[in-house]
Amino acid sequence: MFDKDILCATDLSPTSDDAVRAADAIAIRLSKRTTLLHVLEKGERSDEGREQVLALMNAQSGKAGATERTTNKLRDGDPLKAIAEESKQGHSLLVLCTHGGKGLRQHLFGTDILKLVRHAATPSIVVQEGVRIEGLLKRIVMPVAAHADIDRLLDAVISLARSFDADVHVYQLVRPGEAPSPELLANKAKMLHRLSQEGIRHQDVIEPSTAFSIGFAQATIGYAEKTGAGALAIMAHASDEYRYIADAEKERILSNAPRIPVLCA
Repeated sequence: MFDKDILCATDLSPTSDDAVRAADAIAIRLSKRTTLLHVLEKGERSDEGREQVLALMNAQSGKAGATERTTNKLRDGDPLKAIAEESKQGHSLLVLCTHGGKGLRQHLFGTDILKLVRHAATPSIVVQEGVRIEGLLKRIVMPVAAHADIDRLLDAVISLARSFDADVHVYQLVRPGEAPSPELLANKAKMLHRLSQEGIRHQDVIEPSTAFSIGFAQATIGYAEKTGAGALAIMAHASDEYRYIADAEKERILSNAPRIPVLCA
């Protein structure tokens, strides 16, 4: 599945330093190169500004030890649209950072991160500053979802699990008196079957809810932290089943306190 290079978006901040390191770690595992992309702000669009930006991008690659494996690319325009458009240009995976809901830069690497992963043409991995690169993708927790198009995320999980020799935990939260939908159960059976068929080590995890919560984020993050997960894997868009709360829950997962990387598709 990941037969092309890795696209990494940078805003040149310390947080995106970690995105560059994560992208390079993935590229090494996949035997691919990284394209490092920066969307120029208005003050950076002069010849001098572009040279300064390229120097900063080279410094980021150098800190990651990835200079020889990285190609720089600059784009103009709205950051969200420019990154989404670049994701269509023959890349396997998009890696980017999030600053959470504060300290936004370019109005993108914060609360708009969910919009971007939904518009990206490739699967995305979102990391936070301080991510543990050595544990990246060593265990993937994939909560069960009722989406009709789960296959794209499942394909990405299987490919990355094989490359990183990871095990996958198929996670289902069960609330008292709540019956899972037929769609959710069908997807879970599909996930477990595919993982078995592809020879990926996995566990079927059914966890009773211990606290009242309408959503799934808190319990999922808690389980991932408890088990030392190196990534969470979620659908980028909402299912019909939980559409009314899904955006807030997905944003909680993307900015999770343990700083676990999140794979979205």
